[in-house]
Amino acid sequence: MSTNNSAWVYTDTVKEHFMHPKNIWDDDTYQPEGEGLVGSMACGDQMKVGITVKDDKIETLKWQTYGCASAIASTSMMSEIAIGMTLEEAYNLTPAMITEKLGGLPQHKFHCSVLGDKALRAAIDDYLEKNNRENPFRKNVAKIICECKGITDQRIEDLVKNKEATTLDELRDITQFGTVCGKCRFKVQQLFDEYKHIYNV
Repeated sequence: MSTNNSAWVYTDTVKEHFMHPKNIWDDDTYQPEGEGLVGSMACGDQMKVGITVKDDKIETLKWQTYGCASAIASTSMMSEIAIGMTLEEAYNLTPAMITEKLGGLPQHKFHCSVLGDKALRAAIDDYLEKNNRENPFRKNVAKIICECKGITDQRIEDLVKNKEATTLDELRDITQFGTVCGKCRFKVQQLFDEYKHIYNV
């Protein structure tokens, strides 16, 4: 990709993190205590994040990604932000927070910043599970999507991630979303498509 001023539509911060990404998982000696993998090579974006933890804070974070400049830059920035955070703080890291630190992304590239925080959460989930610990953070980040049935984005994500709902009809049968007022249908469809992409369903 050309990086002259007429072609480069990203901020200097994005350019820096794309050209000189931080905390890349570039060797086989790194031994993470928690690991998360999201996305699909078939769809063009895949990301792996590994973490080590000390005193419930992220001590190291390494990552690998197959994706565009925005995906690389946002994951690099995410790694810089997350190191030193408590597990709770890192679990609550959002794409908007990452994008703000980058100085913004083109609107059509904002979705690229979603993979980083999802992979980080998956790594934290994995760390807690391996240590036989409950995850107290999940409920704090859940948002109600279907108010009539009390269905959260976390519930939809879990059903797609675990391949319990591989079609929208299966999701509707399980959750009964959209069967009362119907206002949530479009939002559920968007989330369902997003999670299918993230978890390669």
